[in-house]
Amino acid sequence: MEIGRGAEAVITLENGVVNKWRLPKSYRLAELDEQIRQERTLREAKITSDARRHGVLTPIISDVSRFELQMEHIDGATLKDVINSELSEKAGVMVGKLHLGGIVHGDLTTSNMILVQGKICLIDFGLSFYEKSVEAQGVDVHVYFQTLESTHDHSEELIEAFKVGYTRTYPEAPAVLKRVTEIKARGRYL
Repeated sequence: MEIGRGAEAVITLENGVVNKWRLPKSYRLAELDEQIRQERTLREAKITSDARRHGVLTPIISDVSRFELQMEHIDGATLKDVINSELSEKAGVMVGKLHLGGIVHGDLTTSNMILVQGKICLIDFGLSFYEKSVEAQGVDVHVYFQTLESTHDHSEELIEAFKVGYTRTYPEAPAVLKRVTEIKARGRYL
């Protein structure tokens, strides 16, 4: 049963297992397309597992093939539907652990965070990469803040709560949050 479809992949649920299959792109040379799809699939599996080792709750990857990941199904409510200040602070703690591990998620939205028994599980590492720069981490946090501003009431409270958790967990948080302000200002003039 198909449960999701993005620009790069089709996600299905079969017998309690989530399958994420990267779609071929006809506009790329077949050999190049296969190489890109395989590299992205392997990278996503590795980073999802690495994030877990850094204390971030993620789905457990059970199998990896050339273009497909099989992983644990996470059953819960997306943060998009249940967010409050307490949960946004927990999201800040989680992102702090992620950045401490040198991982940038690349798509930090409340739709990619699932609440499971009071804990937040981070999903969809398809755009993730390893990077410790303040700029990359700032863009990651900026995406989260933009999501809050565009889809949630009381976004200021949610942002402040995130900052509390992020700062408590990640020593470089002040520099990253300063960069978020700079990124936001740049965006106003584009």
